[in-house]
Amino acid sequence: MASLSLDFGADFRPLAARLRPAQLKDYVGQQHLLADGSPLQQAILAGRVHSLILWGPPGTGKTTLAELIAGHAKAQMQRLSAVTAGIKEIRDSIQQAKLHQQQYQQRTLLFVDEVHRFNKAQQDAFLPHIEDGTIIFIGATTENPAFALNNAILSRARVCVLKPLTEADLQQVLARALSDAELGLGAQQLTLEPAAEQLLLRLANGDARRLLNLLEQLAELSPAQSELTVAQVQQIVPQQLPGFDRDGDLFYDLISALHKSVRGSDPDAALYWFARILAGGGDPLYVARRLLAIASEDIGNADPRALTLALNAWDTFSRVGPAEGERAIAQALVYLALAPKSNAVYLAFNQAKALVAERPDYPVPLHLRNAPTALQQQLGHGAGYRYAHDEPGAYAAGERYLPPELWQQQLYQPSERGMEKQLAEKLRYLRQLDAQSPLQRSNEPKA
Repeated sequence: MASLSLDFGADFRPLAARLRPAQLKDYVGQQHLLADGSPLQQAILAGRVHSLILWGPPGTGKTTLAELIAGHAKAQMQRLSAVTAGIKEIRDSIQQAKLHQQQYQQRTLLFVDEVHRFNKAQQDAFLPHIEDGTIIFIGATTENPAFALNNAILSRARVCVLKPLTEADLQQVLARALSDAELGLGAQQLTLEPAAEQLLLRLANGDARRLLNLLEQLAELSPAQSELTVAQVQQIVPQQLPGFDRDGDLFYDLISALHKSVRGSDPDAALYWFARILAGGGDPLYVARRLLAIASEDIGNADPRALTLALNAWDTFSRVGPAEGERAIAQALVYLALAPKSNAVYLAFNQAKALVAERPDYPVPLHLRNAPTALQQQLGHGAGYRYAHDEPGAYAAGERYLPPELWQQQLYQPSERGMEKQLAEKLRYLRQLDAQSPLQRSNEPKA
């Protein structure tokens, strides 16, 4: 009977895991953060890194960087995934960190992957333990922290933007994978024809993990000492995915094209650019967020339903997932493209902010001030205020609500398009009532 031989020393981890660098000098990419002499590099080498948010696309080295930071800081590393963890797991991790510190006098680096998946309460649970030094908090996210994370977290952690790896970075990763006989594929003595290498680099789209996963699939299907070809690459990836350029410019160009197509009322172009973004691996939720901005900035009160429809599309995507959710975003995209356009609110609000920036401290007129106490009433707070519901048509004609210095300002200039036309008519009517009112406020009463 033949005996079964098992190699218990074999390393069955994926190639990407085996090649994860163990030293900072072997880390590939992110030279804008980690160049020799840079503040972050010096802090890591000295073991003095504080809490960080690592923001970047998949495969750019967020987890690896966290591991290297933990090693240099001589800290215990704990991991949480916001996809599966909740408040209980957060509390358990904090408790373990406290016990570890008491027993071994060693800090804990708590690495939270997909941190943007945590809600506000879950994010807030980390705050006191970041402040008292129980943990070094490192959160990894593919989402813009300004939208996805609480201000309280952002004020306590430095945001580091990780960029997609350049072609030169990926070539370095590829060369090590093919040459390293211990951890990589060097024992197979594989080579890549130049065209196959270029195709792999393009398909990787700045993602080292994707590159190594593709290479590993090729190696599993190829005999030792063989040359890997374009045909073999196409076999494992039948459709050549049209990724974005490595600097990210193409992605933002596509987003810009989509936004301008909606603003220009071209649903065909808007759908085309949306499809291009999806084909390149873009996040549909990024488009959903952009639609909310478009609904407010470019449509506004010309069709207030646009904002609701855009929000519903985002909610639908979150509930049903990409297959059906992308159609909901496409539906909102078409509606917004064909909706009447107005940027009147956008312009008015910008003008209001400019006024505040120029002179933010005009006092609140006395008749508008709160007067809950007898003393405040004696000081004239609320004096002369006209309660609109007691006036004809629930409108206090001639009353003024801006500081006297700004009485001549008319910020909101509604368009004559869509539903905003009705608002324009209403505003003209109210201003006419003001002009005709004998009760028009002429000056500010003295305190």
